[in-house]
Amino acid sequence: MTASFRVESWLPPTPGPAVRGTVILFPGRGEHAGVYERFGRRLAFDAYAVHALSVSPEDDPAALRDQVAALTAEAVAPVVLAGSDTGALHALALVAEGKVDVEGLLLAGTPGASAASSAYDALVGSPEWEQELALRSSCPTHRGRLAEDAEFRRGSLFDPVPDRLRAFLELDAAEYESVPATLVLHGAADLLAPPALARALGARLPQAELLLVAGAPHDVLNDATHRSVAGAVVQWLERLRGGAPFARIIDPVVEPVVETVIEPA
Repeated sequence: MTASFRVESWLPPTPGPAVRGTVILFPGRGEHAGVYERFGRRLAFDAYAVHALSVSPEDDPAALRDQVAALTAEAVAPVVLAGSDTGALHALALVAEGKVDVEGLLLAGTPGASAASSAYDALVGSPEWEQELALRSSCPTHRGRLAEDAEFRRGSLFDPVPDRLRAFLELDAAEYESVPATLVLHGAADLLAPPALARALGARLPQAELLLVAGAPHDVLNDATHRSVAGAVVQWLERLRGGAPFARIIDPVVEPVVETVIEPA
């Protein structure tokens, strides 16, 4: 298969369990496929194949559609189209327009059209590297990786979201009818895009579950809570695979503890 985009893949180890599903991921502004290595390896450990594409906000949707189609033709179902930041909007656009056929959608850190708060204004008064890192992630390991990454494009988080992509945040509920079961992940401390935006979007999607990650900034898949977030994604994938994305697999049960005292004979 000749790829139009750079593709990084993480597959379950062999020998090992059979592949349980496939995630195709679009990175966000300034990022490339390799930025999601940690996330990809985590899901692959749980037997899900992950393919990340190095896309940009301005990429042609037809080219994205063709690349996704090439990957899904060889993929194990269920197939989930995922994205972070503007990658989330690329994913949403493809499924809302019916250009790809997938079983699920994962939207992480969906960007807003404008700044979220006065705290954001203070950070981006004169955009600098440390300010961008503060908006992106609180994870020291991920920050260190970005700092040493020659392919990562610094300052890109302050680029405006293209009008074509932003329009897919403003559709009414009827225009989202073709969108499959969706997991919306958003940082509760995201200064770039308010959590209210994720709530509003989730409310208009026909089959959506919203997870707000306490204390997390914008790059919710690569924050300090990345293990918990990846675990939540795996649980959702398992429910999707079982045909009930909103049903609990394990219900917490709280019962009184029966204490027995064994007296000496």
